[in-house]
Amino acid sequence: MKKLSAVILILILLLASSCQSIPSGPDYSDSQYWAYYHEGEDKPAYAFMVCPVVDMGRNGNLNMSLSDEDMKASFVGALNMEKGIYDDSAIIYAPFYRQMTFPVYSERRSTSGYYLDIAYSDICAAFEEFLRIIPEESPIILAGFSQGGQHVLALMKDYFDDPSLQERLIAAYCIGWRVTEDDIEAYPHLKMAEGEKDTCVIISFNSEAADVSDSMIVPEGVRTLSINPLNWKTDSTYADKSLNIGACFTDYSGTIIEEIPCLTGAYIDPERGTLKVTDVPSEEYSSALFGDGVYHLYDYQFFFRNLEENVIARTEAWLDESR
Repeated sequence: MKKLSAVILILILLLASSCQSIPSGPDYSDSQYWAYYHEGEDKPAYAFMVCPVVDMGRNGNLNMSLSDEDMKASFVGALNMEKGIYDDSAIIYAPFYRQMTFPVYSERRSTSGYYLDIAYSDICAAFEEFLRIIPEESPIILAGFSQGGQHVLALMKDYFDDPSLQERLIAAYCIGWRVTEDDIEAYPHLKMAEGEKDTCVIISFNSEAADVSDSMIVPEGVRTLSINPLNWKTDSTYADKSLNIGACFTDYSGTIIEEIPCLTGAYIDPERGTLKVTDVPSEEYSSALFGDGVYHLYDYQFFFRNLEENVIARTEAWLDESR
């Protein structure tokens, strides 16, 4: 009887945990809750940009506090590091949000549950405010890296079955997050990029060394869908490093501290779907956070100039189509 009571108690606690109400989030009509608010002028598009993980959860927190000013400064810094990819094409908005902290990812529980719900509730509220702010019928770019890419994919699933929004979408850059065949089957309006200039599509890839078979972003046994940012092919055709216009390594101000043309080539692994990066020594670009040969931190930095050029090309293609 005691064992049965214990089991019942555990079930009650689990149910209570799963039914936790989400604390109210920011009022995004107040510009103080935006890391970027109308950043840029006289650009043809509007970008909604979602920050990657910056909070390491060292205080035991599993969602970032928006009252932590030091963490918000790091949040802006992380956005600055990739902002240059979109600067020439779009006026940028990027919300502060109660992102999941790194322990949620390291424990591989980032794809469902309370902490995801908190983070994504903020993203949805901010995106709806973004749509209210920007001019009607203006073209949209979704831009996200890592957790940002995860939330961008979720926005694509939940909002872009609306034909009027589809027509406005230049592209969704879900870099550093996985997109699977199951995602496409469950949400038929999702379309992966198949070339350099198609629009209303998702651009996704995850960089790693040839011998990697598992990561917290693409676990072993999962196949992700990718496009190669050097040759814009979706098959395993190898792209030589001569196609790499420039790897750019940026700091928290967004300044490019080192630019290396032709740093690396790449090909898509036909089994994992990940982007296998060649020509770089894994010991120089691995991270203790993600493991040997997982180049997650360099997903956009390795291919910075190619991505920058691609955002411009897709924006021009959308504008040509809309004329």
